[in-house]
Amino acid sequence: MGRITSRRRVTRLRRGMAPSTRADTLAVEEPLEIRLSGERFVVTMRTPGDDVELALGFLVSEGIITGIDDVVGARYCAGTDSSGANTYNVLDVTLGPGVAAPDSSSIRATPVTSACGVCGKDSIESVTTHSAFDVGPTSLRVDADLLLSLPDRLRAGQNVFDKTGGLHAAGLFDATTGEMLVLREDVGRHNAVDKVVGWALQEGRIPLHGSVLQVSGRASFELVQKAAMAGVPMLCAVSAPSSLAVDLADDRGITLVGFSRGDSMVIYTGAERISTAGTVTGPDETAPAAASGRA
Repeated sequence: MGRITSRRRVTRLRRGMAPSTRADTLAVEEPLEIRLSGERFVVTMRTPGDDVELALGFLVSEGIITGIDDVVGARYCAGTDSSGANTYNVLDVTLGPGVAAPDSSSIRATPVTSACGVCGKDSIESVTTHSAFDVGPTSLRVDADLLLSLPDRLRAGQNVFDKTGGLHAAGLFDATTGEMLVLREDVGRHNAVDKVVGWALQEGRIPLHGSVLQVSGRASFELVQKAAMAGVPMLCAVSAPSSLAVDLADDRGITLVGFSRGDSMVIYTGAERISTAGTVTGPDETAPAAASGRA
């Protein structure tokens, strides 16, 4: 699909200079209606592309499916623009035999925006879903230097961000070798994670034990929840986590890292999974600042 980016004429202002007009590249944001066997389930605002992965990852995060055998197929259906052309904004997923369709309380009453992956949930209890998977043993060890290299490697792979400056990214890395397994971009950070999880589901990799999920923004509650639902033992972010994200990571046994930038990071939970051999050379005199995320 060619709707990942669009071009618009814009006026640029700089102090002390005359205004200039030029073409600018924007990240596209459009609704995707996900149906389950013909019945509307949710509408999410996303960047078009990798929609099947997005839908599958979303269904994993909602606890509806746990493996690719839980899905018979997915296809675009009705959804046309003023000229009658298919917008590819309606995707129907057919669940496999024996997979229970979600009850009415799971159907989102309002669209999931690019800023909020839990929009439309109708109760506090429905926000937290328990996973069919654990997140693997605490005996997993990931080298700290490897973790510190991930943000730059993620950024290097953000091709659409280079053109627009307006997309989040999520990348899945092998915890032992550091190999990047997949990278996805989207206007919604939660959508980028869903696309990564959907890819993993199709590849038969879930639960994602032995993997590190690196995200380009902050670590919100919903991202920790999605990591838990896919069995991811470690979530790293370049910015801050929320208090609820830290609480949930602690409860689910997930190693949560924030402010992973340059030569430093802040470990909020599960520090036992991170090996600092060869990294620590002496007392960290900036530890109090690091603890508050200002390192």
